[in-house]
Amino acid sequence: MQKIRNIAIIAHVDHGKTTLVDKMLLAGKLFRENQETGELILDNNDLERERGITILSKNVSIDYNGYKINIIDTPGHADFGGEVERVLNMADGCLLLVDAFEGPMPQTRFVLQKAIQMGLKPVVVINKVDKPNCRPEEVQDMVFDLMFNLDATEEQLDFPTLYGSAKQGWMSTDVNNPTDNITPLLDAIIENIPEPETIEGDLQMLITSLDYSNYVGRIAIGRVHRGEIREGQEIALCRKDGSVVKQKIKELHTFVGMGRKRVESVKSGDICALVGIDGFEIGDTVACIENPEPLPRIAIDEPTMSMTFTINDSPFFGRDGKYVTSRHINDRLEKELDRNLALRIAKGDREDAWIVYGRGVLHLSVLIETMRREGFELQVGQPQVIIKEIDGVKCEPVEMMTINVPEEYSSKIIDMVTRRKGEMVSMTTQNDRLHIEFLIPSRGIIGLRNNVLTASAGEAIMAHRFHEYQPWKGDIERRTNGSLIAMEAGTAYAYAIDKLQDRGRFFIFPQEEVYAGQVVGENAKENDIVVNVTKSKKLTNMRASGADDKARIIPPVVFSLEEALEYIKEDEYVEVTPHHIRLRKIILDELERKRANKS
Repeated sequence: MQKIRNIAIIAHVDHGKTTLVDKMLLAGKLFRENQETGELILDNNDLERERGITILSKNVSIDYNGYKINIIDTPGHADFGGEVERVLNMADGCLLLVDAFEGPMPQTRFVLQKAIQMGLKPVVVINKVDKPNCRPEEVQDMVFDLMFNLDATEEQLDFPTLYGSAKQGWMSTDVNNPTDNITPLLDAIIENIPEPETIEGDLQMLITSLDYSNYVGRIAIGRVHRGEIREGQEIALCRKDGSVVKQKIKELHTFVGMGRKRVESVKSGDICALVGIDGFEIGDTVACIENPEPLPRIAIDEPTMSMTFTINDSPFFGRDGKYVTSRHINDRLEKELDRNLALRIAKGDREDAWIVYGRGVLHLSVLIETMRREGFELQVGQPQVIIKEIDGVKCEPVEMMTINVPEEYSSKIIDMVTRRKGEMVSMTTQNDRLHIEFLIPSRGIIGLRNNVLTASAGEAIMAHRFHEYQPWKGDIERRTNGSLIAMEAGTAYAYAIDKLQDRGRFFIFPQEEVYAGQVVGENAKENDIVVNVTKSKKLTNMRASGADDKARIIPPVVFSLEEALEYIKEDEYVEVTPHHIRLRKIILDELERKRANKS
């Protein structure tokens, strides 16, 4: 039996977690060929690389001096909280990674709190000490205070600290004494993280995550809690509703490096993957047939936001995408349910519409972006928060939001948040920046990021996580400007856009194709106006008495997917195709729209 260490990595977005794991894999003598190309090994889908965030948790393992270290990568975003809770169930300790300049951030706190409640022993790594004006000693005190505030035990507070730079590939116990490799960290993990207990007795294993393969279907992943599991063994699957189903394991795999290796048996304490079980959910227990005892289930946070998904029925449908029918979209959404825990799907009010529930705008936009890249065309409505009735009172989700901003912009930001029914909880000064915490309804956060960045000249750092349901806070004013709507289909001309520029700002480029009912810009006033952007200059053979002015056009506003979702009003859709993101009115015809508004 190899000596095993199971460790989860906790870090805020962009503090260098994935880079560190890559360096640890290299230290375990794996992937020499990737070192030359300098590619990240862990974040292996395009979306994760572009955004620099981890969306799916992954398992890897390292062999070091006869020890097997199982590393479990956790997402840092609170929108993916469903992933976090399951992942920590597999670990015996955690590696807390903190930026030497920024210190612990709100989302670090979110995951760390769960880890401390589960009694995991932490090892602290203060990363990026090669950055200018970093403050490793102060940050270490901040980490200690944070753990103390989260009610850590004496043993948890007696944590080892390492300093280093994952990018340059070194770690050391003394900040003034850099080394040239990462082995001090691996030694610290082996010394401080407890070995998993080997519990004898009947088999018990909690399914904490799943993988999907086109050849064998769904694969259950989890940590063997008690006893031993063997290939070809008959097992009992204890389900959510209390029923027990008899199943047989066809193949058994353990994690080696980035891949998996087929094995005969796995003892308690190690993490493994089971092939051949059907009809399981995350949180089910695999137990022995003679005496099936279920383990306590994992509780997953409920979704807080919903959006309407519908097929693309605009005049331009089918131009870009491969999959445009309702059957394609329905199958794709059902497939997503297999992996995406915090997602729920319900039928909409029309045959070709679905209501998709998720943890936040980011969680849902990652799904839309993935579908768009796979060749789907669809339309998405405005994000809505999920309202619950608790003890007869109408309640809505409230989030804990932190904004870190230079002092001179703070009053603007506080004003902006309080208008959206946010309450300031605390305010602390760090050098020349303010760190402000608010409790704000989830509705108020939709569309807030753009305004905050504009008001602070791009300096603000904003993060938020779900706090709890609280009584309804009343109406919040959203975007007040109206839309500029295209009058007819055709090509937009620079001449027409130039003449209309005093009406507001545009979202389209000259020579772009538009259709009637498409939102082509934002009106400077509150009402919607229908404009003709397809009007070209009439040419005659008469000389003009006045000099012709050249058309001078202000560059249009180009939205990312999240910005578009946060921008639209209730009577608008975002049309998403593989190459375009367009905004449109739900009712394209102008007369129909007027009738609907009257009624």
